[in-house]
Amino acid sequence: MPIISNRLPKEKYEENFSDIHPPFETKDAALVEANRCLFCYDAPCMKSCPTSIDVPKFIKQITTGNIKGSAHTIFTSNIMGAGCSKVCPVEKLCEGACVYNLMDEEAIPIAKLQRYSTEMAMENNWQLFDRKKSIGKKVAIVGAGPAGLSCAHTLSREGVDVTIYEKEKKGGGLMTYGIAAYKVSPEFCKDEVDYILSIGGIDIKYEQELGKNIQLDDLQKSFDAVYLAIGVGLARQLAIPGENLSGVVDAISFIYDIRNNGFHKVQVGDKVAVIGMGMTAIDAATQAKRLGASEVTMLYRRTQEEMPCTEVELNIAKLDGCKIVWLAAPKEVLGSDGKVTALVSENMKLGEPDAGGRRSPIPTGETFTIEIDMLIKAAGQTPFMELIEKNKLKNSQGKIEINNGFTSINGVFAGGDCVNGGKEVVDAVQAGKDGAKAILNYFKL
Repeated sequence: MPIISNRLPKEKYEENFSDIHPPFETKDAALVEANRCLFCYDAPCMKSCPTSIDVPKFIKQITTGNIKGSAHTIFTSNIMGAGCSKVCPVEKLCEGACVYNLMDEEAIPIAKLQRYSTEMAMENNWQLFDRKKSIGKKVAIVGAGPAGLSCAHTLSREGVDVTIYEKEKKGGGLMTYGIAAYKVSPEFCKDEVDYILSIGGIDIKYEQELGKNIQLDDLQKSFDAVYLAIGVGLARQLAIPGENLSGVVDAISFIYDIRNNGFHKVQVGDKVAVIGMGMTAIDAATQAKRLGASEVTMLYRRTQEEMPCTEVELNIAKLDGCKIVWLAAPKEVLGSDGKVTALVSENMKLGEPDAGGRRSPIPTGETFTIEIDMLIKAAGQTPFMELIEKNKLKNSQGKIEINNGFTSINGVFAGGDCVNGGKEVVDAVQAGKDGAKAILNYFKL
């Protein structure tokens, strides 16, 4: 039976959920790192950023004391550059591409420098963009996550009046509700949303859900264009016996509760198993441990070579004391009096590589059982298939199909996770920019 997680002292919670990647303590510390940059021509760090931030330029601006200019360079490409500096898997993006890696030297801390400039801009409320005069066009955006906010800001800068419809009580989407609290706080997320909205011309209507409070047909009648940024959010089921027992939860709901209610009020078991090895699985496992679980075991049906999370993320889980079991797939959840008591898993082996080089797990018939009182499912997310098909949007297994931003319905555009199935925050930001560009072309602007 899951137990209330307030068995830890308050100061321990604050320590466990403090900023995992703290900022520079002094201006001089930032300057030292900025001055290490080689300012590469045709910089690989810039090429590896989905939003194409001019990394050498913004770092050079830091070295000259032009912090406002540095923030402008970042926000021009990525209006959520502050948040992305905290949550991006930079080890496989900009910092992973840094030429210092080829010299066996530590890469430039690009994310930390990006955070330095953007947070200063937010703290001082620097208004770095001027909104053009309203052109008389109105766009409805469904979803106030990274894709929706990015699209809204880009359109507003061009004088388009935007109304965002968001089903939650706060904006920010995945940033606000779906990421570990030690990476980015709810307070920061609110500040970032407010900063994006400060350009003007953007109105958000909260607790408005597509298919319930609002309908696509009505939006089409009231607006010149509609942009769908509804994301993905339905947890993939394990389809095994015992999945509905008390104490079995999905990672999305678990993390949502921590973000929405605060870690003092969230239930966690003493012995927890987590199924999956993606970023969400890591966030769920590490937070369960930091909430006070004595044992957390992560199970993944493939090997470390195939894991979707990065090495850096895996190391966070290991340092938190999470146990990792490779080549193991859940087979059955056991329970007593309707409550989970154990997890039966099957040992797997990898078959021959397919045409894409990926090896599928094959059951061996051998099983093992671990005692648990909580199971967290993090086996991925599925699109809102019913909603998408109800609105007659052309899709591929629930992912909305687009052509240069256009959906199969005239005047309706889409982008972000609802199109790509779920990528990084920075990918969603770029999708929002691309969607705005497509809408502006549609308006012939």
